[in-house]
Amino acid sequence: MSFIIPAIIALTVITALLKRTPVYNSFTSGAAEGIQIIIKIFPAVAAVMIASYMLRASGAMDMLCGIISPLTSCIGMPAEVLPLAMIRPVSGSGSLGILTDILNTYGADSDIGKIASVITGSTETTFYCICVYFSETKVKYSSKVIPCALIGDIVGMILGIIMVKI
Repeated sequence: MSFIIPAIIALTVITALLKRTPVYNSFTSGAAEGIQIIIKIFPAVAAVMIASYMLRASGAMDMLCGIISPLTSCIGMPAEVLPLAMIRPVSGSGSLGILTDILNTYGADSDIGKIASVITGSTETTFYCICVYFSETKVKYSSKVIPCALIGDIVGMILGIIMVKI
C-alpha cells in the first residue's frame, strides 16, 4: 500500500512527458495559482475562524446552549451535543474538537456519541464554505443562500437524531 502515492506521481509525470507537457513549469504555475487563491480567501476564512473561537472563549456559546436546550430536548437532542450543533456550521476544526471531547467523555457507542458523530457527518461547515466559495467567485448577495444552507443543516441534524433513536 505504501507504493500507491509514488506510483500516482510517477504515472502523472510519465503521462505528462508522453504528451510533451513541461512538467516542472506546469507544477510551478499551478502552485502559484494556488497561492493566489489562498491569498484571496484568507481574510474571509480568518474572520470566520476568529469569530468561532471568540464565541467559545467568551462563554456566549454556553449561554446560547442554556437558552436553546429546552427547545432541542423536545426533538431528542441531548444538551451535551448542542455546542457541536452550534459550532459545526461555522468551524470544521472547532466542531471536530468538540466531537473528540464528546467521544472521549461519553464513548463512541453511547447515544450522545452516535448523535454527535451523525451530526458531524450529515452537516456542513456552512459559513466557512460560503466565505471560501463566495469570496473566490465574487458573489455579493448571499442573503438567500445562508437561510437555505442553515435549513439543510438543521434538517440533517434532526434526521440524524431520529435515525440514531430508531
